[in-house]
Amino acid sequence: MSTNSPGVVLGLTGGIASGKSTVSHYFRALGVTVIDADLIARKIVEPGQPALSEIVETFGEDVLHRDGTLNRTSLGERIFQDADARARLGTITHPRIAQEMARQSAAAFERGEPWVLYDAALIVENGLYRAFDALIVVACSPQTQLQRLMSRDDLSRTDAQRRIDAQMPLADKLKVADFVIDNDQSLDHTQAQVEELFSTINERVRTGGSARTPA
Repeated sequence: MSTNSPGVVLGLTGGIASGKSTVSHYFRALGVTVIDADLIARKIVEPGQPALSEIVETFGEDVLHRDGTLNRTSLGERIFQDADARARLGTITHPRIAQEMARQSAAAFERGEPWVLYDAALIVENGLYRAFDALIVVACSPQTQLQRLMSRDDLSRTDAQRRIDAQMPLADKLKVADFVIDNDQSLDHTQAQVEELFSTINERVRTGGSARTPA
């Protein structure tokens, strides 16, 4: 985030089952610090964390498993088609996620890393992409997305399409992308794009230029 950060933060996002995790893995293999929003989100709702207590106060005890851990399936069913409930959950989790993201970014910059990636599904939906120095969107065709989701989550075509339709269209995310990774072909093709983009960003950032435009 260019205004307050000593380093460069790029956002990484995509649609459900578009291959964002694959791209994230390739960037990690190249030595980039990837801050995983989903991993942070899981950690802040572990037993004993304040966020979990607030979630129970807001949504009730039935969002917990018997062992006291968060029943993400139950909570997901509560908020899936309820915008107000999603907003209430966001007020509990988003500030804590942002705080941990800032901590991890600062630690990376203190180690001398010039840029980091913030990997999150809802960067565009919540407007957070505007705070980043650039945005990378992972894309694939609607047909590929549907087939991958059906296979990955063992869903029927109808259920998989319903989940896709509940999200922001990938086309809308592409409109605000600075870089696009096409994940509609082979893994080798995807990896080659990541390596090329890594080199491009590295050169621009290390020479003092913007991640968005050539230095």
